[in-house]
Amino acid sequence: MTPETGADRLKLVIVGGYLGAGKSTWLRHQLHVGAFSNPHLVINEAAELAVDDAIFGTDTPATLLAGGCACCAGRSEFLTALRQLCDRRSGPVGARGRTDLAVLETSGLADPAAIAQAIQSDPMLPFHVTLAETIVLVDAQNAAAQLAAEPLSRAQIEAADRLVLTKTDLAPAGDTARLIATLSRLNPGAVISADIRGVAATLPDHPDADPLPLADNAAAPIAPIQITLPEGLDWSAFAVWLSALLTAHGDDIVRVKGTVRTPAGRLLLQGIRTHVQPPEILPASDLARDGTIVLIGRNMDAHRITRSLARFAARLL
Repeated sequence: MTPETGADRLKLVIVGGYLGAGKSTWLRHQLHVGAFSNPHLVINEAAELAVDDAIFGTDTPATLLAGGCACCAGRSEFLTALRQLCDRRSGPVGARGRTDLAVLETSGLADPAAIAQAIQSDPMLPFHVTLAETIVLVDAQNAAAQLAAEPLSRAQIEAADRLVLTKTDLAPAGDTARLIATLSRLNPGAVISADIRGVAATLPDHPDADPLPLADNAAAPIAPIQITLPEGLDWSAFAVWLSALLTAHGDDIVRVKGTVRTPAGRLLLQGIRTHVQPPEILPASDLARDGTIVLIGRNMDAHRITRSLARFAARLL
């Protein structure tokens, strides 16, 4: 967990969502309006016969990965593509093929958390790539059925930083409101917006809508808890404690986020499940939330975790 300056790493945005959610339509519009600065598009399709690359044309540099999801069967090819993009960044600024941002359009069968895990498990990529954002598109017309029948749909939603509802014009407003309540329950930390064929749309205003019933065998809902670090806690020691915590909880802790002050500077800490990214050095700031870590997951006892950290810190003082 050696601190690295974020500006020195290739930023990766993951665009995910279940089959048919409208990822390509949404992403094509984002590229058209310049939502991403000088991106290199990585298009991943599970099938050998690729289609999505034809949708984007030739205006944006792109790498096509077909025949396997980046999180499993196509993992090796995906990691190779990232290494190649990192190698190009060794050239001068403005050189052909050089970019500071990669945008990955996943297949509809990919788990974004598994993709992040693949990057973090690589011996070199964690020091050259930083996960900037995970955006997951959710089909408002079909998401209820998908959540009931497909655990992968839920895993995608739980891994997101941002959830974009599509096809809200094809679903009754009341149903969409219940879906939003469900998404907020599954992933309280995600920002939720709506988009219809590439154009931003308004979410229905039903604050009292009830969440959809989840399957009896579904895992416990995800919820965030905040942990305040003891004053003067050594960064290296905290890293040891955090690693032990994530190992003990397995996949129950889906996300870790926070900022801490260390002798090396102010650091951004974030991770997905058991894999924590190398901390990124941030500009100096007086934000009150420095020293507060947010854990997003299930089956967590905030009091027990806080007590564990306090006991750990006391042994070091």
